[in-house]
Amino acid sequence: MDVIPAIDLLDGKCVRLVQGDYGKVNVFHDDPLKVALYWQRLGAPRLHVVDLDAAKTGEPRNYDLIAKIVASLEIPVQVGGGLRSRQAVADLFLQGVNRAILSTVALENPGLVANLAAEYPGRIWVGLDARNGYVATRGWLETSTVLATDLAQKMAAMGVAGFVYTDIQRDGTLQGPNIPALRQLLAATNRPVIASGGVSSLTDLLSLFALSPYGLSGAIVGKALYTKAVDLREAVRAVGQGRWQDMPPELGSTTWA
Repeated sequence: MDVIPAIDLLDGKCVRLVQGDYGKVNVFHDDPLKVALYWQRLGAPRLHVVDLDAAKTGEPRNYDLIAKIVASLEIPVQVGGGLRSRQAVADLFLQGVNRAILSTVALENPGLVANLAAEYPGRIWVGLDARNGYVATRGWLETSTVLATDLAQKMAAMGVAGFVYTDIQRDGTLQGPNIPALRQLLAATNRPVIASGGVSSLTDLLSLFALSPYGLSGAIVGKALYTKAVDLREAVRAVGQGRWQDMPPELGSTTWA
């Protein structure tokens, strides 16, 4: 199971929101590229990047910054946030992005998702961002009447490669992942699933690792890494496969990356 650090971009900075609330922003670093290089040095097998500006507006806001991150890393990068057109996805892939995570468009324009899945086999994933089991869209500002499990089945039939499941009420709270909801989703689809939201400790990651035989392929970790509740090196040793280099400086020092 991959342990995947998250970098959420807002106004060009590396931030974390609490339960997707744009009014509750914690800024962790002014230079997301340095953060990305730092996680790579600690052994991250891939990176999860979200353009929060684009998620809210539907317009790419951090394209140049994402391109710089991708060009500077050796590990694959998956990107989500505001990808609501073919051109937006194509532009990211031209910059070397490994996977595109589509969310709002999966609900509002499923035909586009199907076309992209056919055009880019294995590279189109769908973000299932759920509040009380129902899919939220537009930067989590709106909640639909569609169950995440139902949308997963529909999208799997259209050929998407996998899913990133986020429990919004757990995201940024360090309250632990929603294991029952993940079990329901894994039972509803034969596509791989990456869990996101609530991871607070190595124990949480080991609980998720127990679901890997059922299709859980990764866990995205954000706030727990930035607050040092989880040590990425230790997490990769326990549940993942990482890249090992010289020991990097401590998080928060003046010599990132």
